[in-house]
Amino acid sequence: MKSNFFIVNSAAFISLLAALLIACSQSEPEAGAEVISGKQTPAKPQVLQTESYKTIQWTDLMPQDDLDALLNPPAYLDEIEDGSEEDMLSNQFMLAMAQASDDRYMQALSSTRIKPEFDNQRIRLPGFIVPLEFDEKQTLTRFFLVPFFGACIHVPPPPPNQIVYGVFEKGLEVTALHEPVWVTGILKTTLTENDVATSAYAMEVATVETYTE
Repeated sequence: MKSNFFIVNSAAFISLLAALLIACSQSEPEAGAEVISGKQTPAKPQVLQTESYKTIQWTDLMPQDDLDALLNPPAYLDEIEDGSEEDMLSNQFMLAMAQASDDRYMQALSSTRIKPEFDNQRIRLPGFIVPLEFDEKQTLTRFFLVPFFGACIHVPPPPPNQIVYGVFEKGLEVTALHEPVWVTGILKTTLTENDVATSAYAMEVATVETYTE
């Protein structure tokens, strides 16, 4: 997985969302990925029994009917021209439309529905970090993990059930937000809301590893 997950505005973003959610989870990293924890990256990975953590894909966290809805976008999205005034305005109103609409596709875009069987499960998931909180040493302790680069920053956030709120008390020094990582920990079906986005899952993070192919 490389850092080329830039996506365009509005209608194009929505049309590509489902494909990105699937594609972001397809590749497997090389064994022995470098572990990032605290302010320094150790020369050798910390010992972690990764076999006790289940590697999952982002689409595993989404109820099947939500995924089906995103994989079958309505025809009206094709009528919005990229870069047009309508395209620019639709970004601002997309969330409100999703919350108010009875359109199944729009509902899936803002879905907080979770897979209850993942509560308290030890999992490993790839993604990109969106910083939220730093400690007094300026190490990152709270973040959103998202399936593609730029989510919540350059483009609208993915559905809440495709965002994980990470709590990493050890702290993490972030040097390159455009680089993907593996995050390992205990997943919770906990809703988190702030000014950046809403997540339907949370994780007690054990390690963050650089993602390599």
